[in-house]
Amino acid sequence: MIKEKVDCIDCGTEYCPCKLAESGECILCSQLHGECFCDCLNWKGVCVYQEYFNNGMKAKEGRKAITCKVIEVNTFDSGASMIKFIAPHKLALDLVKPGSYIFIRTDENYFFDIPISIMESDIENNIITVVIEIRGIKTKKLRGINLYDEIVIRGPYWNGVFGLENIANQKGKNCLVFARGIGMAPMMPVIRKLITNKNEVDVYVDCNPFKENFAKEYIEKYGIFPKETNLLHNGKLSDEGRFIIDHSIKDKNIEFIHLAGADILTHGVIEYLNELNRNDIKLSCCNNFKMCCGEGICGACTARFAGHKVKRFCKVQEDPRSIFEGRRFI
Repeated sequence: MIKEKVDCIDCGTEYCPCKLAESGECILCSQLHGECFCDCLNWKGVCVYQEYFNNGMKAKEGRKAITCKVIEVNTFDSGASMIKFIAPHKLALDLVKPGSYIFIRTDENYFFDIPISIMESDIENNIITVVIEIRGIKTKKLRGINLYDEIVIRGPYWNGVFGLENIANQKGKNCLVFARGIGMAPMMPVIRKLITNKNEVDVYVDCNPFKENFAKEYIEKYGIFPKETNLLHNGKLSDEGRFIIDHSIKDKNIEFIHLAGADILTHGVIEYLNELNRNDIKLSCCNNFKMCCGEGICGACTARFAGHKVKRFCKVQEDPRSIFEGRRFI
């Protein structure tokens, strides 16, 4: 049994208290759940109930839609597009941290808003870079974006990665990064944070389903030369992936692994670490739950767990191992 540490990504920010507080569904505050005593799940130095009271017993104003100008568009043969646009300086600052993402409005109808992880936020030039895999109705609308067009975005959001505390705690250590497919984009802020904290980082990428590693030049800016490999085989962690983990543990004494890919990759690595009895290795991973509103209201990101627990993963920040323990898959 893993001791669960629940956190709310928005607690203590300018967007707290949110609409969940108004409806008695605050993730952390017991009093906003109707209890008569204070029993916060995770004290973060700020009283959510006090903030709610000071704000006139209502939620604070949420994220706003912002119009930005596109300055570069690159389309890859494998069905992905890289878009760079100029954003306000404060937004660029807010989107630097690992797990940052935004909603891009691909149509006048706000139902076409689509969540996209940040690949890079250049705070000196206020340029945001995102990579989008063209798959469905919403992303296909982005094919029509041209140079110097305007796009509407909504943000910032920060819960695109689970295990943020584990990332922040890595200082002067050996770290391993696995990335597959479109996960190569959101891994970049994680690598930036690890390098800033003076860690040694080994990066292994599985480009599938893409033909090229679109993140290669961004990784090499940090003096890291990614190695291409196959990380999944028949829905399981591949032999290559197992060998890399074994080698990294024995020869490099890694203490942290970041997994930038689908849940099947994260689950496979967790199972293999369990086989090795290495639960001491810290993890972080991509948040692959479906996002729709980003505010915990619509329920698209919810998952059911043992004990009839329902968690809103657009806001709930947890350790990757806790995401799969006790989760109901039906």
